[in-house]
Amino acid sequence: MASATSFYDLKPLDKRGTEVPLSDYKGKVVLVVNTASKCGFTPQYAGLEKLYKDVRAKHGDDFVILGFPCNQFGGQEPGTDDDIQSFCQVNYGVTFPILQKVDVNGDSASPVFRWLKDEKPGLMGLKRIKWNFEKFLVGRDGKVKERWASTTKPESLEKAVLEELEKKE
Repeated sequence: MASATSFYDLKPLDKRGTEVPLSDYKGKVVLVVNTASKCGFTPQYAGLEKLYKDVRAKHGDDFVILGFPCNQFGGQEPGTDDDIQSFCQVNYGVTFPILQKVDVNGDSASPVFRWLKDEKPGLMGLKRIKWNFEKFLVGRDGKVKERWASTTKPESLEKAVLEELEKKE
């Protein structure tokens, strides 16, 4: 899938290993987050879920959050895909999609994260994810609009998400 030229060409896997064509989200605003269950930032799941519910209450399914668990930072996501799903639902009431655990850096990095990092490098042009809970906002047009560090709280993203939702392709 190294030939992906747009967000909508990508097909990550869900927890059962089934392809999730990102083309299903064409015309929607998507927040992509690399997540972990045993991280200092793990409580951001609550903020992400609140953002998800609040925005969807006003804009329906025009907004989606996609969580991608990753175990590359301090081994903070050691569980199986089923363990991760259960943890997110039981502890944070997560209702947005949590996909299959992936790598976000290195040779085995998920094509989704390779594409996101190419489209929106971090500080000083670095094309790597620094830690869990980095966030990428993809607009209705499939282009990366914003990238935020792990320290950025989900609550502070609502304005940017709503502005993006107001735009029509």
